[in-house]
Parts: sequence; structure tokens; C-alpha cells
Amino acid sequence: QVQFVESGGGVVQPGGSLRLSCTASGRSIFGIYTAGWYRQAPGNKRELVAVITDAGSTDYADFVKGRFTISRDNAMNTVHLQISSLKPEDTAVYYCNGVNYVDDFRSAFPLFDSWGQGTQVTVSS
Repeated sequence: QVQFVESGGGVVQPGGSLRLSCTASGRSIFGIYTAGWYRQAPGNKRELVAVITDAGSTDYADFVKGRFTISRDNAMNTVHLQISSLKPEDTAVYYCNGVNYVDDFRSAFPLFDSWGQGTQVTVSS
């Protein structure tokens, strides 16, 4: 059973930045599987934001390209998301998971049923 623990969220003004982190415990998954960050805003479905493969290739949702950067530390079983140039519409709870991803961001889906508590990002002036 894998468990995810996300951290690093907070309240920032528009244009600000945050660095989110996610550690997986129970299994060493981030050195094997594609890792991804999702987010869910109130009233919305959870959506995939960014992925990074075991080879280090990355892909992003169009609405975050150029602003978000995903990275991983396989030794620490951790994945990070640097989020910059934040907009109010980026306000959401951010989660991580393994991702079934085959060069098509739109058809990707989460690998594991278990989700962490997420980390809240609020962008407000």
C-alpha cells in the first residue's frame, strides 16, 4: 500500500511562487513509475497538471506550461512541483500520484487508488 504526503502549499499573491513536495511511502514508486501532480478546485474534478517519467521527460497541462516545473528525487522517493506566476485560478488542493502515461497527457490516469491529504494552494490578493 503506497501512501502519499504532500506539502508546501500556502497563501500567495498573484504572481507569487511556491514549491510543492510529495513523498511516497510504503513503496519506492517514483524511481519506477511516471509521477504526476493533480489539482482539484472546489466544485471541479481532479485534473492532471504535470508528469515526469522515470527517464526524466516532462509534460504539462496547457494551462500551466511555462509556469510550473516538475522534478523528482528518486533516492528520496519524492517529487516536486515548482509553481510560479500564480493566478487566482490556480487555487486548488494539489495532490501527487503515480501516473499511467504513454506520451499522451490527455489519456493519462492515476496508478494508485490511494490519495494523500493534498496541499492547499490559495492565490489571492
